[in-house]
Amino acid sequence: TLEEREAMYDTVVENRTFYIMEALAMTDSVKSNRVHDAIVAHYHALRARDEAIDFELVTLPSGSKEWLSERIAMFPRMSQPLHEQFIANLSKDLTPEQIEVVKDKMTYGKVEFTYNAYCSILPNLTDAEKARVLELLKQARDVAMDGGSSGQKTAIFQQYKDQINAYLDSHGYNVAEATKEWAAKQEQAGKQSD
Repeated sequence: TLEEREAMYDTVVENRTFYIMEALAMTDSVKSNRVHDAIVAHYHALRARDEAIDFELVTLPSGSKEWLSERIAMFPRMSQPLHEQFIANLSKDLTPEQIEVVKDKMTYGKVEFTYNAYCSILPNLTDAEKARVLELLKQARDVAMDGGSSGQKTAIFQQYKDQINAYLDSHGYNVAEATKEWAAKQEQAGKQSD
């Protein structure tokens, strides 16, 4: 039923929020409650945004090229005000470092994981190249944290990874080939440890 789906959604949001709050480990209960409520409200706002987008696109065949193109165009326009309000709300009670924690938790730690993967696959990256990779991943995180689902978040990160790969390829790397070689080495190391 609708009530059961709403209850399930509320449970999912509370679980996600608990995970973020646990990482923040706040000791001031007043601030902690405000941050908790801001996170819960943001998840609900993202869901409402997705429903509004779906409503606007109801006349188009779902999943069609035109539907997808319209959805992609509407997403940033409808997300930006929500994002700005959310960060403003968090800024009342959290330090910039704590806001980074919230962003990382909302995107499942993809910045650190992906950055470490690039550094492992391409160990000769210069400091400037590493800084650019990290900058683009943080940009991805800021967009992806407003994704309504893990699939949306992954798709957003993939767009930025494509930019990173193009950037690195233009600096003399072959990211696709290096990734294949790295994966083969990992597979070989796994076989040797068995």
